[in-house]
Amino acid sequence: MKLVAGNSNRPLAEAISAYLNVPLAKAQVKRFADMEVFVEIQENVRGEDVFIIQSTSFPTNDHLMELLIITDALRRASARRITAVIPYFGYARQDRKSASRAPISAKLVANMIAHAGVDRVLTLDLHAGQIQGFFDIPTDNLFSAPILARDIKEHLDGGNRMVVSPDVGGVVRARALAKRIDAQLAIVDKRRDRPGESEVMNIIGDVSGRSCILVDDIVDSGGTLVNAADALLANGAKEVYAYITHGVLSGGAVARIASSRLKALVITDSIMPTEAVKAAHNIRVISIASLMGEAIGRTATESSVSSLFD
Repeated sequence: MKLVAGNSNRPLAEAISAYLNVPLAKAQVKRFADMEVFVEIQENVRGEDVFIIQSTSFPTNDHLMELLIITDALRRASARRITAVIPYFGYARQDRKSASRAPISAKLVANMIAHAGVDRVLTLDLHAGQIQGFFDIPTDNLFSAPILARDIKEHLDGGNRMVVSPDVGGVVRARALAKRIDAQLAIVDKRRDRPGESEVMNIIGDVSGRSCILVDDIVDSGGTLVNAADALLANGAKEVYAYITHGVLSGGAVARIASSRLKALVITDSIMPTEAVKAAHNIRVISIASLMGEAIGRTATESSVSSLFD
């Protein structure tokens, strides 16, 4: 098989390459002066099983175009099968019509990826599981829960942990993690008046004296996490941690988290961490390279991927 990396997260691609002991294919992915994307695959891929490692993170549209053009280059070079490995799938939050005359952008992006020539998609913790059905090609949605659970067991006291969903919509995800680490579950009931703003209303569950672990798929502005942490502490929680798969952390999110009462925010490297994230005293990054690498290896050998999460 061959591994091809775009520019969205080169360190993760190199870590996956090291895990699989497969070197990254020689490829040039650059910009012309007018910012058009140019791709050249610089080695033979005819008849190969090729995996493109590319998150569609900020700048989302640039990285999406890179993915599409790399796919086209590989298809025209006669690759046997092309798998798009998208650790973070951008536009996932636009998975339904939120208002009249609004688009369903996640479906549009899925169509673009399939029509470009991708044969299979491998992604991680989709914001909404039904997005798998937006693709008309096989799609594997991996879960970060095993990696998060292992880190929690290594760093937090076992007898006092409580997993907390920051909203009602994330209960299934939080319950699955709580089961893995044998912890109880609480829910933050919140009301969102407008995008990017949330008001915590109530805590469902007794969090008194507990080490609370907020679990979600995406942290963007950080407002929900900070408000939830304050509400949990006000209800008697001993300390509050957050374990989030995708650290979007846009705008002033890093500063907001750094000045918050969160003991620690743990994110994965599905999105390449910025220098501000690396410098923040209470933000820690854990790697998903082994998980993605194992899934890639199993896909290449036609082995079971779902058994990774048994």
